[in-house]
Amino acid sequence: MNPENEIDKTEALEPVETAAANVAEARGGVDGRKRPKWLLPLIAVVCAVVLVVAGVVGWNMYRGAKLAEAKEACATAADGVRSQANEYNALLNGDAADAAAVKAEQVKDAKTVESLGKELKASAPEYEGCVAEDAKGLDAATVKLGEQADWYKTHEQSLSKAVKAVTESKAAKTLETAKTNLTAKLDEAAKLLTDSDGKVQDNTTRETLTNAIDAATRLKDANDATKIDKARKTLEDAINGVNASVQAKTDADAQAAAAAAAAAQVQAQSTYSGGSSYSGNTYRRTGGSTSGSNTYRGTTSGGSGLNSGSGSTGGSTTRPNLNGAYGCTEDCYVPPNNLIQH
Repeated sequence: MNPENEIDKTEALEPVETAAANVAEARGGVDGRKRPKWLLPLIAVVCAVVLVVAGVVGWNMYRGAKLAEAKEACATAADGVRSQANEYNALLNGDAADAAAVKAEQVKDAKTVESLGKELKASAPEYEGCVAEDAKGLDAATVKLGEQADWYKTHEQSLSKAVKAVTESKAAKTLETAKTNLTAKLDEAAKLLTDSDGKVQDNTTRETLTNAIDAATRLKDANDATKIDKARKTLEDAINGVNASVQAKTDADAQAAAAAAAAAQVQAQSTYSGGSSYSGNTYRRTGGSTSGSNTYRGTTSGGSGLNSGSGSTGGSTTRPNLNGAYGCTEDCYVPPNNLIQH
């Protein structure tokens, strides 16, 4: 082994630090200079400040994140309340308002109207919104807004159910009434059709009535109140047509009868008067006796003649007429060409 090589290896070895060297370095370094005593406390203070600042910054960041999260949650809850409230108010001011105008006598079940009235008396919650400034207040507002949204949703459903009940009950009543009215009108039409046979001026009105009866009978058991009412109206128009035709024939028959009676009376008067004439018939009664003269001239279908006379009696005197069966017991005058008048 080469001694020179061994010397070289020895020189190449790093120096080994000892415990004494470490102590010396701690006291002042290898050069023997000492560090200030305040350096370590200062370093500790600086580290503490850094930690505090970091903690404050971290807390603020956390609190800011929580506040932002609370604001977002509250805003979502507020949107939910507004949405539910809008649906409820639309129902309240729309279909519910229409149903509220329905009276108990217009529905088949009056309890449906009572139930709707109770629903309409419900008081909606007062909306406050997200007015808190911290996360805790916003979280509380979010909870309250959620409860309000549930209220609107629940009452919208119950109000909708009450409105539907009233609407269906009214429709049932309307259908029932329509069927009742149609049945009554059918009975009236059937009776009129029988009674009017041979009594109408225009028989086509009875044919129209027959067709209306057939159409209405087919719809009697339908579930469409509108169609039933339309059939009843058509039937009613046909009934009016027949009644008008019956009245027209009645009036025409009455006029014909009156005309025939007038014609018969004229004919009778013409036949009775013939060609006779009378004149000079004067009677006078004085006290208890009657005196007078009777002169008449006339021509009849049998001939002509002149008759005159006078006389007095203690009682009453009568003058026979042309047939010898009529006389006057009072002063009377017989105008020419007329019958004797009392």
